[in-house]
Amino acid sequence: MAYSNFTLDTALEAFKLKEVGAAGIFADSEPVAPSELLTAVLARNIPLAFAVGTEKAKSELIVANVLVELREQLEHRISFFSGIDFNVDPEEGLTGVCDFVVSLSPGQFSLKAPIIILVKAKKDDLLVGLGQCVAEMVAAQRFNAEQGNDLPRVYGTITSGIDWLFLKLEGKQLYIDMNAYQIAQCDAILGILTSMVEQKA
Repeated sequence: MAYSNFTLDTALEAFKLKEVGAAGIFADSEPVAPSELLTAVLARNIPLAFAVGTEKAKSELIVANVLVELREQLEHRISFFSGIDFNVDPEEGLTGVCDFVVSLSPGQFSLKAPIIILVKAKKDDLLVGLGQCVAEMVAAQRFNAEQGNDLPRVYGTITSGIDWLFLKLEGKQLYIDMNAYQIAQCDAILGILTSMVEQKA
């Protein structure tokens, strides 16, 4: 079994998590204005990504640019990885390739302290990616514990590039925001991602 094989139900059962769904759990995050560069890049890339229509195009043309902006806004205090092998516990299915991982370590050559897991929405359906995202968040939680990273929570994001859904895992409590954000709300998305890095969400 691998991350992509989990559904939300199987992940909740396998890892004994309690699901808490609530609207607006990240609503208090302070918006962060995108730079003029990101605004221009998204204005150019979003129509192209929409026309191409594939998950890969949206992740390359939209998601990666948002994460580069996050790294710049945070003055390179974080690193992010794309398509990285993240094999934490193969016996429990915590193995496979992560679409994107944001780390609290500035080192870009190896993954040190995963804090945000991003999963591409399957066929633009955010809910289909929930199981995979939760399993990867559990893996990040275990990785941090094994490495001695004192992080009280890890976060998850499922995104089609256009739509963004946010999650939080604290102990065995899984919080799923019932509000989805659109890329037109880029300042809100950057604000939520920043609050995750700062452990304020």
